[in-house]
Amino acid sequence: MQGLLGKKIGMTRIFNDQGHQVPVTAIECGPCTVLQRKTKDREGYDAVQLGFGETAEKHLTKAALGACKKLNVKPLQHRCELALETGDEFKPGDVVTVKLFEGVPFVDVVGVSKGKGFAGVVRRYHMSGGPITHGGHSKRRVGSVGCRELPGRIHKNKRMPGHLGMERVTQQNLQVVKVRPEEHVLLVRGSVPGHAGTVVIVKKSLKRGQTK
Repeated sequence: MQGLLGKKIGMTRIFNDQGHQVPVTAIECGPCTVLQRKTKDREGYDAVQLGFGETAEKHLTKAALGACKKLNVKPLQHRCELALETGDEFKPGDVVTVKLFEGVPFVDVVGVSKGKGFAGVVRRYHMSGGPITHGGHSKRRVGSVGCRELPGRIHKNKRMPGHLGMERVTQQNLQVVKVRPEEHVLLVRGSVPGHAGTVVIVKKSLKRGQTK
């Protein structure tokens, strides 16, 4: 299986065998329940639908609640589909834990970045702005944005002030520092998108080797 659903706990630091401090993010990774199995014969691809995070029945739709009741499992709030690897034999009702990442050196973490509201171009795109002098009148402004008489409009995708954050972000090639199966916790080096408590998808890295 490619990965698991999890919840970002927060950042801390640990000390490695050489005595150096390592900044890490703690992720509560699983346990996830397999709710549905997709096959090539029926859906055209091999994948599983995972459920994570127990919740009350009132917070689920009837379809989502029915999928949980069918397998006689507690209501699970978050769901996602993940592709299977060659040789994987998962079936509905199976529980997958953080042990999936034992021996995996690097992972990719998908999450939603923190929302920062309406922002100008200096903060949003790191533009330099105008001259910071007593006579300057465009210190943090956009500057010229239009064309001349032809075409007489502003081009699409022009970098301008707007909503910053709250976007799906993938942080790639994060080193797996430690796996704690008894606590369902995965420690990865560096930061991951989102605030503490946000739901993330942890996948095996696509660009780095999978064996230590």
